[in-house]
Amino acid sequence: MEMKEFDFKSFKMNGFLALFIHLIVMPLLMVWGVITSIPTLVLAIILFVVWLVLFAGYIQLEPNEARAMVYFGKYQGTFKETGFFWVNPLLDKKKLSLRARNLDIEPIKVNDRIGNPIMIGLVLVWKLKDTYKAMFEIDAQTMASANTPSGTPLGNAVAHRMTAFENFVKIQSDAALRQVAGQYAYDDNESGSEELTLRSGGEEINDQLEQKLNERLAMAGMEVVEARINYLAYAPEIAAVMLRRQQASAIISAREKIVEGAVSMVKMALHKLSEEEIVELDEEKKAAMVSNLLVVLCADEAAQPVVNTGTLNH
Repeated sequence: MEMKEFDFKSFKMNGFLALFIHLIVMPLLMVWGVITSIPTLVLAIILFVVWLVLFAGYIQLEPNEARAMVYFGKYQGTFKETGFFWVNPLLDKKKLSLRARNLDIEPIKVNDRIGNPIMIGLVLVWKLKDTYKAMFEIDAQTMASANTPSGTPLGNAVAHRMTAFENFVKIQSDAALRQVAGQYAYDDNESGSEELTLRSGGEEINDQLEQKLNERLAMAGMEVVEARINYLAYAPEIAAVMLRRQQASAIISAREKIVEGAVSMVKMALHKLSEEEIVELDEEKKAAMVSNLLVVLCADEAAQPVVNTGTLNH
């Protein structure tokens, strides 16, 4: 049976009421026991020991904080109610933060679908969703304890625990990023213009990345609120070659547009000459005219005009 987080339902008391009983009523009982008789004195000593132990029962929770309650190794639920309370002092109250956290994954080198090495980075927002899974389904407590010296204040212990969770998220994010990046080409130079690529994917790639991350982090009780690719480039060893290829593709595309426009202009010129009967040209002269116009329109530099002072034939 899979265990999940549930609310803490054991006894709890308002912290200020417990503080009144603890600091006023019980000391009066101990003083009364001391000044009455020996048997009551023994009871007063026992009450004093209990009085000291009861200090461990006070907890204070702020919004988006939680305590995983463990009673001698048994999970008793998660306490999420904000305020000041008193609970069983024998409970181990493991403090957790439910607030959202940012994580910036440094760019890593992966191969895209067609084998090109690329650098890709990720930024994501994550938070704890299931405190039971976060505390007991992964070994974050051992990792946090290894980095926490004995006698460390509670706030620092929580920070070490959350850092252990963050390391888990970082490793799983690295794996998910490699998986998604390997399914698509960097751009459409070789994969076809209709196919989704890392450069053109945009929101669709980010949604798939978020889905993969949530699948991986579900076992740890964590949720990815948002995931986005924040860095994408060719790896340094092929960046220069790919830049030249992109420049060549851009030149070819520009040339195609120039030729397409030049052909349409030549066609229009021939049509106008024929329609308005300005001059009659045979097929040979039409071919020469087309050749000259295409040279002028498609040349990289301005054409130098040559004035013909003879006839059309000479």
